[in-house]
Amino acid sequence: MIYHLMRIEEDLKLDFTDVLIRPKRSTLTSRSEVDIRREFTFLHSQKKYSGIPIIAANMDYVGTFEMARALAKHQLSTALLKHYDEESLVAFFQERDIRQQVFYSMGIAKDDYGKFCRVIDRVGDAIELICVDVANGYTKSFVDFIHKLRSAHPTFTIMAGNVVTGEMTEELVLGGVDIVKVGIGPGSVCTTRKMAGVGYPQLSAIIECADAAHGLGGLICSDGGCTTPGDLAKAFGGGADFIMLGGMLAGHEECSSEIIEQDGMHKVPFYGMSSRAAMNKHAGGVAQYRASEGKAVLLDYRGSVENTLQDILGGIRSACTYVGARRLKEFSKRTTFIRVSRQTNDVFGGS
Repeated sequence: MIYHLMRIEEDLKLDFTDVLIRPKRSTLTSRSEVDIRREFTFLHSQKKYSGIPIIAANMDYVGTFEMARALAKHQLSTALLKHYDEESLVAFFQERDIRQQVFYSMGIAKDDYGKFCRVIDRVGDAIELICVDVANGYTKSFVDFIHKLRSAHPTFTIMAGNVVTGEMTEELVLGGVDIVKVGIGPGSVCTTRKMAGVGYPQLSAIIECADAAHGLGGLICSDGGCTTPGDLAKAFGGGADFIMLGGMLAGHEECSSEIIEQDGMHKVPFYGMSSRAAMNKHAGGVAQYRASEGKAVLLDYRGSVENTLQDILGGIRSACTYVGARRLKEFSKRTTFIRVSRQTNDVFGGS
């Protein structure tokens, strides 16, 4: 009989709160000189991308049609909520050419794939980007689905996850994924680390997965853990090609959420997609064999997303000027992280 022994990895792993970016000499005189757009040619689809590599998450009250329209004006992307019905999706994709800014999102269930095929049959090449979203990207069923999807649709750009380790990133890239989605448990309304004890510090996950993906010509998307513009700068500095945002984009008028008045303040709901609230809405409740791995919160209503976008994009440009990166492409090469205590980071305004 073979016994598999428990292991403890001793290597230090880091989150955004564990580091700051060290400034360097710079010839830039203004944030306006910084170009934060990126251009990529995706490994498998061979489609070209040009834009600001920030993606609204495919969550209730974030990955909405209204958010997609608003972000597309600024060359940002949106992964649509995967629970939209077929007719709504067809109408949206037929309304304008936004194929480079919008990901069609789906899970790996038979019904998800069937709906996707029906929508594709009706809208044709109006869809170029696909987000395959599961909580656990380590299952054989997920990997098999990716192989099936890539074989059936060789020209689509596929983003898929989530994973947090280099070896699984390599398997997904080799299996047909263009952008590997990285992050388990870092999201503001995700409780996987508490409920399952599973996860990985997000900055280290980015660094390790980016190294694995880039070695094969693939890309990664950091998903979760960003609560300030400085966190996005750290994610890009660690090697993320794209960043997916949920909580930072929630609470705006483009989120199509109900507005609740509480103690004279306007509030809006936001919850994780594995929360009880999400499963009650989309699956008729929490199945007996599982537990909720997300929470529901009320956020202050923040009006239009425009001001938030200005803060996010301005913060990234500012970070680039501090290290002398004229283009976002250069930023990770010029980034040096300094380890700090979390207490020090909090005192001096860290994330």
